Amino acid sequence: MKKNTGMTGNHSHNMLKDEWLTPPEIIKSLGLFHLDPCSPINRPWNTAVNHLTINDDGLNSNWNGRVWCNPPYGRETFKWLDKLSEHGNGIALIFARTETKGFFSSVWKKADAVFFFEGRLTFHHVTGERAAANGGAPSCLVIYGKNNIESVEKSGLKGKLILL
Repeated sequence: MKKNTGMTGNHSHNMLKDEWLTPPEIIKSLGLFHLDPCSPINRPWNTAVNHLTINDDGLNSNWNGRVWCNPPYGRETFKWLDKLSEHGNGIALIFARTETKGFFSSVWKKADAVFFFEGRLTFHHVTGERAAANGGAPSCLVIYGKNNIESVEKSGLKGKLILL
């Protein structure tokens, strides 16, 4: 079974690869993060002060501070969200598949808020180059911790914040 770097799954099914990066303007607008447990080994920009890669096994590592989490998409996504929920201080970027069992158990029942982006995001290649097409599905930020709600409110990102 192929290992994921954690920056995976943010893609259209037409793109035929796994690793996609969060648009840097999103990270910048949300303020300083202390840890990204799903960072690629080689990255064109930092997403946090500290980065864990596939070599560090971010899912099973200790997390400290405010966490940015762009988890592997698919079955593994909700394991990362459950860990973020237990940690209680961070924001995750996932596809807005609001009807799924995982979304119900890890987001609707545990998160403090969800921010739904207006329009679809266009992710970046690990080289830093912006992808030619959008991610192929709507995206959202899943927010754990009241301090993170405030950072989303002040971010200037276009969309709708729903308090849970």
